Amino acid sequence: MTLPDGFTVRVRDDVRLRPTPDGGLSLVGGSPLRSMRLTPAAAGHVRNRQVRVGDTATDLIARRLLDGNLADPEGLTPVDPAELTVIVPAHDRPQHLHRCLAALDGLSVIVVDDASRDSDAVAEVVRRHSATLLALTENRGPAGARNAGLVRVTTPYVAFVDSDVTAVPTMLAQLAGHLADPRVALAGPLVRGHTDKARPSWFERHDVTASSLSLGTRACSVRPGAAVGWLPSACLVARTATLREAGGFAADLRVGEDVDLVWRLVEAGQVVRYQPDLEALHEVRDTVRGWLGRKLVYGTGGAELGRRHGDAIAPAVLSPAMATAAAAILAARWWSTPAALASLVWGSHAVDAALPDVPGRTGLAIRIAARGLGWSLRQESALLLRHWWPLTVVACLLSRTARRMVLAALVVDTAVALHETDIRPTTLLGRRLDDLAYGTGLWLGAARSRSVQCLTPRFARQPRASVPTRANNA
Repeated sequence: MTLPDGFTVRVRDDVRLRPTPDGGLSLVGGSPLRSMRLTPAAAGHVRNRQVRVGDTATDLIARRLLDGNLADPEGLTPVDPAELTVIVPAHDRPQHLHRCLAALDGLSVIVVDDASRDSDAVAEVVRRHSATLLALTENRGPAGARNAGLVRVTTPYVAFVDSDVTAVPTMLAQLAGHLADPRVALAGPLVRGHTDKARPSWFERHDVTASSLSLGTRACSVRPGAAVGWLPSACLVARTATLREAGGFAADLRVGEDVDLVWRLVEAGQVVRYQPDLEALHEVRDTVRGWLGRKLVYGTGGAELGRRHGDAIAPAVLSPAMATAAAAILAARWWSTPAALASLVWGSHAVDAALPDVPGRTGLAIRIAARGLGWSLRQESALLLRHWWPLTVVACLLSRTARRMVLAALVVDTAVALHETDIRPTTLLGRRLDDLAYGTGLWLGAARSRSVQCLTPRFARQPRASVPTRANNA
């Protein structure tokens, strides 16, 4: 499957381009981190960091850049709205459904009522917005409801928008532009927390600024281990035929069905894209119980995802050298500095050996290793505060070193919050409660399945430059 003529990709600004002695081009960056060398002939097709597809050679170059997360598509053409059908799974909450359907005005919409308690209220909202109603007689859960709607779709493209999400037609049409690449099966926007309240509660403000469905501002080819490892089903567009061939969502999953779908598509050789400059708004939960309860439920899905997809669910991906260095720094002992430096030197040497022979290779290797150390610190801090917190509490009761590591992890996590969000005392409190709820769900799921797969980090042979953020820990 070739890209259409004129399809353009642009090398990301954070990718380092270096000429090679033979006139080729070396690229270092991507997610996970990689080094790619282009021959002189291939390098000649990279102009102003862009590659425009016009033949077999440029098609191959563009694909390699996209697959390595070294480049992003540029100038995509929105699809014709007449070629797109929107499926909205609904279970009561007619006021949310009204807001959702009002935003989708002008598109063909199928509302799947998943056996609501007040089905008449849902039907009235659907009638008011001239949408198509598919009423289920038994509750199938979000995955089953979406699959029921998928059967009714006759257009080449389909969008899934949850009833508590606001997504406008122009955004969905632009997002579906990714499907011009015949390998792309699924694409998603940034899903941002939202509330219309003039004076939202502290936890609602936290969820607006730090929603677990918001996966950052970096465009990405989505896969396990990349900067973005999954997409939320709150808002997605897909190629109808491809999704049907994949069997749709896993109807037996009540949570994690979106992660499972993305990973199944990737395992089948399909491409999934994330475009954060397009946004959908997700209504935040309006009670503390509902907010934390949802975080706990998200966590319980980890064990089943681990059973189906193995170490793709790993809560951290670490190289031995960087893991050792980060642990030494968190321990804050007299030996921490020499141990961290030794690990950093070893990591720099490993990176240097893997890089092509270009000017400034040693300095570049040191910077990459230092960045890897920072990401390892972040991952290990998340393990202590989020995924492993029950063990962390026990360790703190028994060990002074463990208490020092937790304090250091809190400093690291606060620095992350300062960098990523509008930090306030409620932000920090929200992060801690989020961690406790999600981590509790992970342990409950692991106990039920009698598997610690979802709690076990994966160790890579070389330092990695890509690390899942908090929101990526599905």
